[in-house]
Amino acid sequence: MSSEPEQTTSPDGQAALDGPFTTRQLLRLDEALRVADQLTGLTFSVYIGDLDEPVREHAERLHKQIEGANRAVLVAVSPNQRALEIVTGNEARKRISDRDAKLAALSMSAAFAGGDLAGGVLAGLDQLATHAGRN
Repeated sequence: MSSEPEQTTSPDGQAALDGPFTTRQLLRLDEALRVADQLTGLTFSVYIGDLDEPVREHAERLHKQIEGANRAVLVAVSPNQRALEIVTGNEARKRISDRDAKLAALSMSAAFAGGDLAGGVLAGLDQLATHAGRN
């Protein structure tokens, strides 16, 4: 048995690792994370997968694992549970208010409801980085 991840072909014909995103979507997400980090000086991370109950506590535990968690923003999405959590560290919270995070979550949820997981995450990252402002 191989330890290599299984590859599948997405509807647009691109090979992708077994998961919810095509290779092109993964590249776009990676670029969005890099740009958000560079522009804001914060660390943005995305987790896609099941979350243990209670989901907020699990997302907070994941956030604490990020290097420099005080300056980090985690977007945790569990499509199977229809759950979304945005966790900000103490420094990041000074630049991204709860209201800003809720607005980003609403935008992401609307895209998710339309079946666009990648687009929703991209929109949310952009909104969060915009609210955080430049480094």
